[in-house]
Amino acid sequence: MTTLLFLTLEFPSGRMFALDGQTIVQIIAQIINVSLLAFVLANILYQPVRKFLAARSGRIADQLEQAAADKAQAAELKQQYEQMLKDAGRKCDELIEESRKNAAETARRMVADARHETDALKARVDAEVKMEWERARADMKRAIVEVSAAMTAKFIALSIDDKTSDRLFDEAMSELRGVPWQS
Repeated sequence: MTTLLFLTLEFPSGRMFALDGQTIVQIIAQIINVSLLAFVLANILYQPVRKFLAARSGRIADQLEQAAADKAQAAELKQQYEQMLKDAGRKCDELIEESRKNAAETARRMVADARHETDALKARVDAEVKMEWERARADMKRAIVEVSAAMTAKFIALSIDDKTSDRLFDEAMSELRGVPWQS
């Protein structure tokens, strides 16, 4: 501000702007100073700032490229994992279906074996019951014969005459002939 005040004092009173030699020299000196300052600043500050900004832009571009590559790799990994999950789910479904088939086949075999064993046991029990029935029937026949013989013997011992004895024997024999004997 003092320079501006100084300049206003040097001008003659009637003139605003004087284009004399000193002013031209000052203008040229100012142009040289500004050019020199611009050149110095360009070499000292602008180039390093430009290099710094270029390096920063390069780092940012590298980071963007790396981020894009990471994103692509993550998308690929995600797709692989999804495919693996689908494959695992399909494999799991196949294993479950195979297990169901095996379980159904095992259950069918177990039921068939149980039926076979039950039928065999039933046949064996029926045969044993039949044999016991036949044995009991034979024992009963023997017991009836023994009781009849014992009764007949007692009755004969009590009987008074031979005639009555013969008649009773004939009656017992006729009754026994009417009874069917199974062998």
